[in-house]
Amino acid sequence: MIGRLFGSLSQKVPSLLYRVSLVMKPQVVFVLGGPGAGKGTQCSKIVESYGYTHLSAGDLLREERAREGSEFGQLIANYIKEGKIVPVEITINLLRKAMEATMKENENKFRFLIDGFPRNEDNLQGWNRVMDGKADVKFVLFFDCSNEVCINRCLERGKSSGRTDDNRESLEKRIQTYLQSTRPIIELYEKQGKVRTIDASRSVDEVFADVKAILDKEG
Repeated sequence: MIGRLFGSLSQKVPSLLYRVSLVMKPQVVFVLGGPGAGKGTQCSKIVESYGYTHLSAGDLLREERAREGSEFGQLIANYIKEGKIVPVEITINLLRKAMEATMKENENKFRFLIDGFPRNEDNLQGWNRVMDGKADVKFVLFFDCSNEVCINRCLERGKSSGRTDDNRESLEKRIQTYLQSTRPIIELYEKQGKVRTIDASRSVDEVFADVKAILDKEG
């Protein structure tokens, strides 16, 4: 009798967990583009209009760098200063914890914009390794913008942002990193039909009009 009871419970529990995991699985849109392409600005507008949660890989890393007692703070600082990409394990751990905390607080908050990730092949492999089956990547929003426009926007932003990497030397390194490492990831997703490209050289409102058209279509 007890054996049968435990047997039926053991059958029910996995199916219950499976149903919960279906409801709770994060729905992810990766947001990519060069530094200064307007990713953060557009993500803020998407959050206002569509209720997504915006997670910036860069902001999470900067917060972790500044957090007192962080074991990764100095390491992150060195990578950011050199315009290099932080080790994937650190970034994914921060993203995963942020998604879990958001969904724990409100189970209806399961749609995420992940801004500035994956930035290279290592990022992508790390995401697939750690998050496979735990999150659904719906598509990639690609904000396409010329290098010169990106640099000028960042230099202007640097006057008030306080960011240590908003200077010409760091920017040129970041642009090179983006071209060498991130563009191939965008091209990879393009082959899978998952990229939605937007001309980001225009005004904020013009760009957002295209973003809205894409999100309304994707549902």
